[in-house]
Amino acid sequence: MTAHVIADDTEALAVAAALADTFRAGAAARDTERRLPCAELDRLSASGLLAVTVPADHGGADVSALTLAEIFRVLGSADASLAQIPQSHFAYVNVIRRQGTEEQRKFFYAELLADARFGNAQSEAGTRHVQDIRTRLERSADGSYLLRGVKHYSTGALFADWIPVLARTEDDHLQVAYVPRDAPGLTVVDDWDGMGQRTTASGTVRLDAVAVPADRVLPHYLTFRGPQLHGAVAQLLHAAIDAGIAGGALAEAVEFVRTRSRPWFESGVETAAEDPLLIQRFGELALRVRASEVLLREAARAVDAARADLTDASAAGALFEVSGTRSALNSLNLHRHWRDARTHTLHDPTRWKIQHIGRYVLGGTPPPRHGLL
Repeated sequence: MTAHVIADDTEALAVAAALADTFRAGAAARDTERRLPCAELDRLSASGLLAVTVPADHGGADVSALTLAEIFRVLGSADASLAQIPQSHFAYVNVIRRQGTEEQRKFFYAELLADARFGNAQSEAGTRHVQDIRTRLERSADGSYLLRGVKHYSTGALFADWIPVLARTEDDHLQVAYVPRDAPGLTVVDDWDGMGQRTTASGTVRLDAVAVPADRVLPHYLTFRGPQLHGAVAQLLHAAIDAGIAGGALAEAVEFVRTRSRPWFESGVETAAEDPLLIQRFGELALRVRASEVLLREAARAVDAARADLTDASAAGALFEVSGTRSALNSLNLHRHWRDARTHTLHDPTRWKIQHIGRYVLGGTPPPRHGLL
């Protein structure tokens, strides 16, 4: 099957929004029945969204981190499981971009533009820590490899065309082997039984002497020998999914209170949406959701800025530590900033602003035009 090829960031966002509207309708039923989203993932692939980070010189849209984060936020607001499934897909597209040869890039980018999906087989259970990767690539006499190991939490593997596998060679270097889903010796077991993300099929991948050609192995260890954004992008997408979940939960709660809730008898109002305590709470929740979305965009812009000029300094620019206990010393007088801000905010009560936000969220009532909002 040939996927649609998305032209730019604007089209990518429009496609994501349209898909989210479609996916939202069946999300609750899929979760209740643990019905895997096979048809939905086919639509996602056909839409071209899974190829939006392919570089422009290979025919892709090469969208920004800001756009990619928004795609995941929008999908996450509709169906968090469905949004998580392609997260590793984009991580391993990035590995190809950073560590692939020109021939490897040409091959895999063509696969992605055609509609191919990457899964993942990276985490292992029962090891000393998350970096203790025991899956091994054993070199054969002809230069190819045999892959042996067991992977857990393999989100996306069940639905994938290619499964990127984290493994170590005999020199202990970390590699990524890109293995076809139907390769002999590779088995995907749908044994995920988590209380949440129920339809991600984040189960087990077993690798029993799986043959891997040398040109399907990429030196992932080189990713971490210079400035890199591999982890930053992965964490950005985690945050985008979480922000999407928050937005989706708030929207559903609003709809429930508007259409199904009864007012508490002591409130003295006719509908639950008029309850002043509910109004206050929804105002607070709306503020938190909006703040998470703003922070997500700022984080994405930081990643884009670092990618434009990737150095050790720019890659670390979004990371910081607070000053610690010593910063509270009176002699430094750093606490004056908190005291000034706290005093300044007392003249204009936020509790009433939250009321107006809550009324708008629940009932669509515009805030008053008195100049204090």
